[in-house]
Amino acid sequence: MDSDNPIVLLLTERLRITQMPPDGAARVVAYYEDNQAHLDPVSPSRPAHFHTTTYWRTRLAQDLEDSRRDLALRLVMLPRSEPPSSAPVIGNITLTHIRRGPLQAADLGYGLDYRHEGHGLMTEGLRAVCAHAFTTMGLHRIQANHLPENLRSAAVLRRLGFTVEGYARDFLRINGRWRDHVLTSLTAPERDSTAG
Repeated sequence: MDSDNPIVLLLTERLRITQMPPDGAARVVAYYEDNQAHLDPVSPSRPAHFHTTTYWRTRLAQDLEDSRRDLALRLVMLPRSEPPSSAPVIGNITLTHIRRGPLQAADLGYGLDYRHEGHGLMTEGLRAVCAHAFTTMGLHRIQANHLPENLRSAAVLRRLGFTVEGYARDFLRINGRWRDHVLTSLTAPERDSTAG
């Protein structure tokens, strides 16, 4: 990316959350292959060549372009305990469908390697990305939806302060069939309008 649009890098205690350049395609493929049985039941259908480095080289280049054009921000989670150039992808966090104007909103998506569940990593990563969305990106509202039976995802969102706003029937086609979703959102903390 050019100097006007540097790669986003967020650091937390245990994570490096960043955009993956196209040369990291093999690491992304490894993450999705290792987690196929874990993620596919809660994900929309994948393109035919989803598990190939050719697909991901193109997709990661497009992700950088989407970020440059303020359409989406797609990030991967890497453990800080390993060198950034070789650390495995252990999760992903996305802000998509960015809308500006009076709405200033985006849709949040995320996934975590099944071997890293139960350690608070998703909460840690999402907290950093939400803070980045509200401050650096200037968003006001983040929307996140989950399958009703996905209690782990519901708990993460609740910990972060997301509020349940509704229930949408046949909301998204998941694993070949239309599925209901719980609709939640988080809005930016109120800023003191008298400061400054």
